[in-house]
Amino acid sequence: MGENRSWATEFVLLGFQLSPETEVLLFWVFSLLYTFNLLANGLIFVLICLDQRLHTPMYFFLSHLAIIDITYASNNVPNMLANLMTQNRAISFVPCIMQTFLYLVLAPTECLILVAMSYDRYVAICHPLQYTVIMSWTVCTVLATMCWTCAFVLALIHVLLLLRLPFCRSREVNHLFCELLSVLKLACADTWLNKMVVFAASILILLAPLCLVLVSYMHILRAILKIKSVEGRKKAFSTCSSHLCVVGLFFGISMVVYMVPDSGQEGDKNKILSLLYTLFNPVLNPLIYSLRNAQVKDALCRMLQVRSR
Repeated sequence: MGENRSWATEFVLLGFQLSPETEVLLFWVFSLLYTFNLLANGLIFVLICLDQRLHTPMYFFLSHLAIIDITYASNNVPNMLANLMTQNRAISFVPCIMQTFLYLVLAPTECLILVAMSYDRYVAICHPLQYTVIMSWTVCTVLATMCWTCAFVLALIHVLLLLRLPFCRSREVNHLFCELLSVLKLACADTWLNKMVVFAASILILLAPLCLVLVSYMHILRAILKIKSVEGRKKAFSTCSSHLCVVGLFFGISMVVYMVPDSGQEGDKNKILSLLYTLFNPVLNPLIYSLRNAQVKDALCRMLQVRSR
């Protein structure tokens, strides 16, 4: 039996398997969203780097979020676009594993950066007098480094556990990219340990951080309600509402994908959810956080004035 196994050296990404006309339409829609993601997040990153007024903890974390959104989409979308325009949907084993590793680094990093941002909002609203001391540049740098390091170590564990498995079943990955759970289904060995690590990581990276965010916002809400000025309350609510929108979307999608038991009929649903955090979430982030923010608009105007001289 063992001698007849055909070991996979490449996989085939099935995608949505739609009509050619629909796939061409999706190609242009996804291309526009991806281009907007690159332009919007790239613009925000450049503005934060160039404008001294944006050198604050909130925008420091936003710059990391912009990098994550650009890299995350660039890891998956170009290959997705190529697959929509060609019948050859094969991806070699090594690029597939690299794609898995990168998204396993970037997604948890975004999750932890969102937690750091909620802590920043908590300190800004609940302890405004100590804000500059508590959120010093050293603290911000340490928090950002911890986010990236924890995500990198966790991704490395997932990939090492994945590489120990033989892949000798169907080569067809029922997904848009080399997503971890979809690749695991092709292994011809026991994947119990891999799934337990995925579940434990989900609790560590999704459930526990979400609880921290909710606790932070309970304190923030209490502090906002104590503000006597209606204008002050409105400003505090608007500052936090954008962050809550992104947190709700990101954590909600991720928890459905990685913490809801697999019913065996979840293929298309998970593909659609993956599209949300691969294409739509990176586009929404700059719109929600920055491009409607007065400080960012002012920074953009100043940069354009300097360029026009």
